[in-house]
Amino acid sequence: MKRPENLPDYLWLKAESVPDQIRQALAHIHPVLVQLLYNRGLHEPAQIQAFLEKQYLANTDPFLLADMETAVARIQQAIANDEIIAVYGDFDADGVTATVLLTQALRGLGLAYSQVRPYIPDRVDEGYGLNNDALTFLREKGVSLVISVDCGIRSIAEVIHANSIGLDMIITDHHSLGAELPPALAIINPKRTDSSYPERRLAGVGIAYKLAQALYEAMPERAQLELTSLLDLVALGTVADLAPLLGENRQLVKDGLEVLNAARRPGVAALLKVSGLRPGAITAESIAFGLAPRINAAGRLDHAFVAAKLLAVNNMPMAEQLARELNELNRTRQKITAELSELAESMIDPNAPILIAADNNFISGVVGLVASRLTEKHYRPSIIIEQGEEESRGSCRSIAEFHITHALDEVAHLLVRHGGHAQAAGFTIRNENLPEFINRMTEIAALQLAGRELRPSICIDAELDLADIDWAFYEMLSQLEPTGYANPTPVFMSRGVEIVRHRVVGQNGHHLQLEFSSDYHPQTGHRLLSAIAFRQGEWARQLPQYADIVYTIGVNEWNGRRNLQLMVQDLRPAQITTN
Repeated sequence: MKRPENLPDYLWLKAESVPDQIRQALAHIHPVLVQLLYNRGLHEPAQIQAFLEKQYLANTDPFLLADMETAVARIQQAIANDEIIAVYGDFDADGVTATVLLTQALRGLGLAYSQVRPYIPDRVDEGYGLNNDALTFLREKGVSLVISVDCGIRSIAEVIHANSIGLDMIITDHHSLGAELPPALAIINPKRTDSSYPERRLAGVGIAYKLAQALYEAMPERAQLELTSLLDLVALGTVADLAPLLGENRQLVKDGLEVLNAARRPGVAALLKVSGLRPGAITAESIAFGLAPRINAAGRLDHAFVAAKLLAVNNMPMAEQLARELNELNRTRQKITAELSELAESMIDPNAPILIAADNNFISGVVGLVASRLTEKHYRPSIIIEQGEEESRGSCRSIAEFHITHALDEVAHLLVRHGGHAQAAGFTIRNENLPEFINRMTEIAALQLAGRELRPSICIDAELDLADIDWAFYEMLSQLEPTGYANPTPVFMSRGVEIVRHRVVGQNGHHLQLEFSSDYHPQTGHRLLSAIAFRQGEWARQLPQYADIVYTIGVNEWNGRRNLQLMVQDLRPAQITTN
């Protein structure tokens, strides 16, 4: 029986089994949980105990970050001299939350509103990162110290310009380092080789929080704010930016979710309402799929300052108005993304080593989302370029086999600026360099990906019998929360399950609702489990009676009832049959 043609043909990768020695040492822990922890790189009993108790054992002293002492001393000088400080952020959720956090933290040290000026560049007019015209504008407004958050690590020319006009620069950023660091007064980035800070994968908002911690430790007598009240912003930005939810990030998000669920911040309460979420039930998944897209929508289609204002506002009527604006922007963003994804599909060769589409109809705010859709569908690195009159801006998404920022480094001479991570990056380019850029990136991708079988994969944590899935098992899995990037929701496989019922649901029958029967169990007999397979409605016309399935376990709430539900990621006709 063939798989429907329009569905991805996933490679199923089952995790390596836990070595007997480790399994025996952890015999007091459920064997499936031991396997899940092992899959996430947790092998030592102390590590595992800390993880399950949601503690972080490493040193979190912010002064272990390189240049932190220099940065704190300069900010103290600015406070003592009544200087005007600008917090220069970015237009995504990480940058927005970092901007609001550091602005509020500085004002919490007694600085007047006029002494701390948040600045977020316009995505279209100014682009990503530091901008010379913006820095000049800030200097003309009396700013003498600029602190970047979530940007600036590759802005060498811009920092030189800032220095030339009398601005002192403190860079805080978490993006990959370039060959040369900008000549700033201080550069706080845990990826620096001379940084002794143990957590190297903080999000931009996490680094902003570490700077705030250092300032509050250095000036406790000035503190008028409980710093932990800002952890809701840390949770929002960390999850939204796909920072790995292990180590200190997991601790920060866990603590931040407690603040977020209290919804004391008016903007958070209003955002929860328009997202259909309720205080007390917010998880990292709620952030990823409910809150973060709405925060990001402001910077994509309007100006990110709308989102920053929502998170900073202190009255509910204004918060509710701004939340409605973001919700509407998000709806528009969804529609535009779908339309431009169709345009991109018409422009690319899906079998090329890298998928590149450039057009003046692309919108800078959604090019990253369009690139993500191409990469997800075709499992190729993708670049979508919004062509301007003289310069164009591109957004890149990639696959595990291809480090996109390293590839951009190889063609840096063609770019105005660029930066990012292994699987996501952005750049600005002069139009006259576009043809050569496309040719060179295609050559680089062809060389690096030659001979590789490029198929999307699903990493399977463990194999289960459906009869083992009950509420007690589900509660055991909750010990992994908060889950997210690098600590994903566990993925399981079951073989030879019987499909006893199915029907298509959703608009145009895009989704598939199923009911599975487990093998016979002497105590529980046959168990029936409901399931949903999103975007897999095409299976309905050719479902086998028995299937091997890959899935996560969740809860379906309907009319006041809660039932366990499998979220099927993929299925195949069973490789073994059941009598």
